[in-house]
Formats: sequence, structure tokens, C-alpha cells
Amino acid sequence: MGDWGRAEYLSRHGIQDRRVLDAVARLNRADFVPEAMREDASADVALPIGHGQTISQPYVVALMTEALQLDGTERVLEIGTGSGYQTAVLSLLCRQVFTVEIVPALAESARRLLDAQGFHNVSFREGDGSLGWPEEAPFDAILAAAAPQDVPLQLLAQLKPGGRMLIPVGPPGGTQQLLRIQRALRPGEVPRVESLLPVRFVPMTGQALSQG
Repeated sequence: MGDWGRAEYLSRHGIQDRRVLDAVARLNRADFVPEAMREDASADVALPIGHGQTISQPYVVALMTEALQLDGTERVLEIGTGSGYQTAVLSLLCRQVFTVEIVPALAESARRLLDAQGFHNVSFREGDGSLGWPEEAPFDAILAAAAPQDVPLQLLAQLKPGGRMLIPVGPPGGTQQLLRIQRALRPGEVPRVESLLPVRFVPMTGQALSQG
């Protein structure tokens, strides 16, 4: 059973992309949280999924997805598979998702869940998301579900010219800024950077943490 009520809630709170709302409506968020959290899955809050990680607030998932401006043809890199919920939303809206998770147990559980639910346009990698997936680059869009203190240059380099990246940036445990970064179309031009709203995500680990 999908989350039709949540789609209506998101629409009332400013999410306008009908494709994003339909994707949210098709999914049941309770499938992506631990059993002990399922009674809380309908709330518009982040929830713990173990290993110090969280499933993002549904409004933030929808806003980030909408801000990527997907039309269904894109190859999208996701940093931080987590429970697989954001991955599933993306998979309904683009041609191919490449998702990277640094926590082995989460990478495996998300893979099993999405495979069982028939999401066949998702490729999984266990490893350091701050390094991206260079063998599959360039990407039309990148979405990061964890916050580095600075934008990893490796990720920006894996965007196509004109491609968009959504990434929270800021200190661990503090308020971060959700940025939309559009790579310049021509070499030598600076990227376009927009700050969308203050957020609080788990920190991006791996090399991003050691460089912070």
C-alpha cells in the first residue's frame, strides 16, 4: 500500500512536481524503516535506521528530488543509500540510479529490499560515497543524503556540464545548508550555487570526514 496521504500532505506544503508526488504515493515508507519504527513511519520526521544513520524526513526527500528537476532520462548518482527509500523515489523518476553506501549492513539490506520490490534500474556499490562512482561518470544529477563540511570536488567533477547536485554542507551535529549546485556548461566557468534551506543530516564519512 502506498502513501497517498503523504503525497497530499507534501502537495499542501509546497511540493508541486506531480511526478515526485506520484512516486511518493507509490511507496510505503513503513517498508523502509526498522519494525520498531513502523508506527512512526507516517510522521514527517527523520527516523533512526541503525548504525548511526537515519531515513530522511519525507518533506526533505521530496524537496531534494523535486530540486533535481528530473525528466526520466537521467543517470543519477546517490550518495548514502541508507534504507533505500530515497533510492526508490529516484528510481521511479529517472533512467538509472547508481547508489553508494559505506555501511555494509545497510548496503546489503537496501539491495535485498529494492530487489524484492522490483526496482531493477538501480546499481549498488558498497564504499566511500565521497569518492562517487568514477567508472560510471559523468552523471546528469547527484543527490547526497549525508553532509560533508565542504563539497567534495570528486563529486562535482563527476557531473555532466549543466548537471545538478543536491548536497547538505556543514558541521556534524550542527545546522547545515542544503545546496543545489549546477555545473557550468563551459570549462573555466564557476558553478551556480543556491542555498535552499537549513537542514540537519548525518555526516558524510570516509575521506570527506578526514578532510573536514
